[in-house]
Amino acid sequence: MSSAANAYETLTSWTGQHGLPRFDAIRDEDFAPAFEAALLNHAAEIDEIAGNPQAPTFDNTITALEIAGDGLSRVSALFWNKAGADTNSTIQALERDIAPKLSRHYSKISMNAALFARVDALWQARDTLGLTLEQTRVLERHWKGFVRSGAKLAKDQQERLAAINERLASLGANFGQNVLGDESSWALPLEKEEELAGLPEFLLDAMAAAAKARGKGEAYAVTLSRSVIVPFLTFSERRDLREIAFKAWVARGENGGERDNRAIVKETLSLRKEKATLLGYANFAAYKLDNTMAKTPEAVNTLLMRVWDKAVSQAKKEEADLETLIAAEGKNHAVAPWDWRYYAEKLRSERFNFSEAELKPYLQLEKIIEACFAVAEKLFAIKAVARSDITGYHPDVRVYEIRNLDGSLKALFLGDYFARSSKRSGAWMSSFQSQHRLTLKNGAAGELPIIYNVCNFAKPAEGKPALLSLDDARTLFHEFGHALHGMLSDVTYPSVSGTGVSRDFVELPSQLYEHWLTVPDVLKTYAVHYKTGEPMPEALLDKVLAAQTFNAGFDTVEFTSSALVDMAFHTHEGEVDDPMAVQKEVLSRIGMPSAIVMRHATPHFQHVFSGDGYSAGYYSYMWSEVLDADAFEAFEETGNVFDPAMAERLKTHVYAIGGAVDPEETYKAFRGRLPSPDAMLKKRGLAA
Repeated sequence: MSSAANAYETLTSWTGQHGLPRFDAIRDEDFAPAFEAALLNHAAEIDEIAGNPQAPTFDNTITALEIAGDGLSRVSALFWNKAGADTNSTIQALERDIAPKLSRHYSKISMNAALFARVDALWQARDTLGLTLEQTRVLERHWKGFVRSGAKLAKDQQERLAAINERLASLGANFGQNVLGDESSWALPLEKEEELAGLPEFLLDAMAAAAKARGKGEAYAVTLSRSVIVPFLTFSERRDLREIAFKAWVARGENGGERDNRAIVKETLSLRKEKATLLGYANFAAYKLDNTMAKTPEAVNTLLMRVWDKAVSQAKKEEADLETLIAAEGKNHAVAPWDWRYYAEKLRSERFNFSEAELKPYLQLEKIIEACFAVAEKLFAIKAVARSDITGYHPDVRVYEIRNLDGSLKALFLGDYFARSSKRSGAWMSSFQSQHRLTLKNGAAGELPIIYNVCNFAKPAEGKPALLSLDDARTLFHEFGHALHGMLSDVTYPSVSGTGVSRDFVELPSQLYEHWLTVPDVLKTYAVHYKTGEPMPEALLDKVLAAQTFNAGFDTVEFTSSALVDMAFHTHEGEVDDPMAVQKEVLSRIGMPSAIVMRHATPHFQHVFSGDGYSAGYYSYMWSEVLDADAFEAFEETGNVFDPAMAERLKTHVYAIGGAVDPEETYKAFRGRLPSPDAMLKKRGLAA
């Protein structure tokens, strides 16, 4: 067997427990030859489907497309997991090479005239084929996918579109690597006692661990990991150090030199605009939104601006309160962006008589993971069973069996919770394998979902517990909500499995799940002190719940400004010659407070420019928030946030159905109607 065949076999024959990959057998050098073999195999499968002499049927064309490329899917799943969660120079070099190759491969499939003719014939005859609702949705997805990928364009236009897509894939890979490079290479060493003023024990532990992980001799290090930089900005009494750290944080991707992302953004926007024009759309936002719940840029901007006006008004009140605190200290400086979190924490402590440092000892990572699993058991009748004997893709990764209450295996779940320099920032859910019921070419009848969550919590010092902020705990619940979307999936076809839904619906299951974190009974049970084991005192719990909308103006301005800039980039009429000038113009036009910055400034806006997953789509978190606030209200209206009948409807119509039903229809099946933004504004404390 050749080396390519050996590598392909290693990466596609998953012989671990329950069909998991044998992570310990995978070498970085296996990926390049495995990709080579997988691409050739998939191309041969596509040629076989396109060249089938029999008339097209749903089974010999659509079902065949659904199961084709299984080997490529497996190699890709392993590779992109590695590239995001534990990368190195070898993987990064291959990422830069393979991203355009994959784009070229899929462009060739999308522009295969014989293949599209078969799909198009089925689409035109769809009403006569006796298809199920799910089959109709799958056929529609394939047909629209071909059309949106240029199947109806002239040959020269197809070639140009393929070249655009290939270049965009390269740009996205470089953008993400540049941000990671800036994050992993920067650290602020702190050695003097006075430099640590105000820093609580949990943060000192995290900073000591960060310094040790970087092999530095300093006692402590501030890094650009959100789980370190945010609490540092919140607690450090040293305004000069807060400024240094903050400016490094917001300058990621904008530092000049080979890792500067501004030229990448400019070229990306130009190519996206050209792509949209080729495909007959007014702009890239219109192209991206054509297949979503929002439908149009106008609908998105209407929602965002309705929220924006309320958020800015609230943020101005919050800023005035912070200015009063600064003056009370005998200082006369304005509220700078590196001051906001520090004085907001002081104000919260004063107004609600508790601080983040007081709360954090009650939010142990281990207990919040338990809470995630317990809520899922109560809502969806599934149980997590830890398997410490099964090896994950990194020593920090935990493996769990997700079982139905009758003991049958429902899914596998992997949790990767700690920050490391080889992992990109943020938090995400992905899958090694999605649920479906089709029989594959290897004879497997359907597949078990293998889902993983990646987070970036600060790793504690040896022998110490990992303590979370309330935002960290929400992130953990959020990502597990995505995981549940994948693990509870109950469909026949892979393309509509789990999170295979429109971008502005995909955040509903995750954001909705966050609500259960702050259910009083959940906090009473799982928010226990890491030293004493005592539950969070009732008085502190009441304060936490009362403070949920504190600083809402700041939080909403941070997010909404990013979403508005994203939409402005992708609806811009002319070429964007200077992306930073456009960002500045948009923020000036909407009245961005000078004391707040975008949550994701353009040069490190990975949602939008490290690939196009959330391009013209960052708004979707808020669109889904309209849905999730209304959905949780449905539970509250029953008087029981664990109401069994409502939970069953939620499981059936939201978590299990995937993309097999139109999102508007499946939401109405759950709730009886579509929501208005009112519940979301109330949840954010912006309803008045």
